[in-house]
Amino acid sequence: MLNDRHFKFWPANSAWHLTAPETNLFYNAEVSAKRYPNKPYMIFYGTTVTFGQFADEATRVAGLLEKSWGVRPGDRVLLMMQNCPQFAIAYYGILRANAVVVPINPMAVTHDVKRYADDSGATRIIVSQELFAKVEPLLGSELKHALVATYSDYLKVPTTLCVPEFISAPRQGMSHSAATRWIDMLELSVQPGPLTAGPDDLCVMPYTSGTTGVPKGCMHTHRSVMHTAVAGMRWFATQPELTLMAVAPFFHVTGMQGSMSGPLYVGNTVVLLPRWDRDAAAELVQRYRVSSFTAIPTMLQDFFGNPKLAQYDLSSLTRLSGGGAAMPAAVAQRLEKMGVPFLEGYGLSETIAATHINPTERAKDQCLGIPIHDTDSRIIDPSTLQELPQGETGEIVTHGPQVMQGYWNKPRESAEAFIELDGKKFLRTGDLGRIDEDGYFFMIDRLKRMINASGFKVWPAEVEAMMYLHPAIQEACIIAAADAHRGETVKAVIVLRPDWKGKVNEAQIIAWSREQMATYKTPRIVEFADSLPKSASGKILWRELQERENAARKSQAS
Repeated sequence: MLNDRHFKFWPANSAWHLTAPETNLFYNAEVSAKRYPNKPYMIFYGTTVTFGQFADEATRVAGLLEKSWGVRPGDRVLLMMQNCPQFAIAYYGILRANAVVVPINPMAVTHDVKRYADDSGATRIIVSQELFAKVEPLLGSELKHALVATYSDYLKVPTTLCVPEFISAPRQGMSHSAATRWIDMLELSVQPGPLTAGPDDLCVMPYTSGTTGVPKGCMHTHRSVMHTAVAGMRWFATQPELTLMAVAPFFHVTGMQGSMSGPLYVGNTVVLLPRWDRDAAAELVQRYRVSSFTAIPTMLQDFFGNPKLAQYDLSSLTRLSGGGAAMPAAVAQRLEKMGVPFLEGYGLSETIAATHINPTERAKDQCLGIPIHDTDSRIIDPSTLQELPQGETGEIVTHGPQVMQGYWNKPRESAEAFIELDGKKFLRTGDLGRIDEDGYFFMIDRLKRMINASGFKVWPAEVEAMMYLHPAIQEACIIAAADAHRGETVKAVIVLRPDWKGKVNEAQIIAWSREQMATYKTPRIVEFADSLPKSASGKILWRELQERENAARKSQAS
């Protein structure tokens, strides 16, 4: 039955039921452009993009996609860049073209982009200039067209802020016939056809790998995306007059919803930080009177560990939020002394951000929070699938408007992701948790085999598949190792082929790995072994290696 213990702690400013707009998400851009045409939506190193300019340029992107590239309703378009005005403009331009956004981590390598293109059927990409080299080999084969954005095109006023070199790099010429420069697209100013996508049409498809290591596209409609975009703003009673800061990446559902789509709906000004920099973050809070930002705990540890922090006026901060990993108690206590609450939340790519958030008036430390608007979450026995009573540990399952439709072109995996309880369809999260006496949810462990490195999810099976491409590797097992900064990091336990022993070292394996996969997936630690533990059927017993690693970690700590 529905867990309702948490209702007595519900945010006073919001009802449990949320009536979200039943429109295409792009309508939010149109409404804010009409309401606040000259108000800054984004501030990028001092340069502003107003709500009116944003809607206009997103419409020009849509015109290129439709009229020049032949994008049709429902087509998927890849989007790959750091936080910048062009990311948000491109995202909403794709939606204005009645198409579907497929966001890609900027740390992805060419091999990753090819897999996303092949699986999603996307043949067009919008990419930033410094990442174009990863995409160019695919033009003419997997990809037909690329729109290439230069960050420095949106640096239009002088600034005293420290601008990273990759942001300030000048615009380059494009020699590839399939590539169009962003600046040329704006000058063309092609108008698209009518906006026809409805609330139940596909909107965005973030990818998650899971235990198999095979990327799966999470199918989200305008309705599911609208729900968490609006719910997050309502939960915190966010008013249009507040200025927010975006440090969580837009390609990830947390930043996408809380720092891009949510503020666009409300009409907030958002100060962008493309890459984490604690001094720049503190300066931006002071300069623009930022009231809140969402970040992973490692960022906040770094922010509050800054010895120069006292030099900045941070009095405008009223709230910090985040998730992906538990906030260390010491940092949480420091925030409490400052009178700035840190509110943890919980969500998945499959739920397009939050399913649980801590209430502002009664947050609990190292807690996932309570189910948000119209969300029913429960704890089940992962073997019997029967609901468990309060206090017992089991798998977290959730039902709500924000849950995906399923995995793109993967009917078997989609069916396995859901169960039915009381006539309702619940998503199996693969996370083990418990509910306390107040109805708050706490994470206990992971049912899924996954490593959480600075909030980025690393799926060992995916990394192992890449490791086997190295000619020296006979067997490989990926496990989590402790890391003081990242929380967890990636460790590879490797058995070398006999003819390679003594010819390759750990550093060489790590260097090779960096060339093959995104940086956050790359093993930071390599350990050579004579053999790996196996089951009777010959399957590598990864859990045994993980338990050994955990035991060694505890022994060192004591």
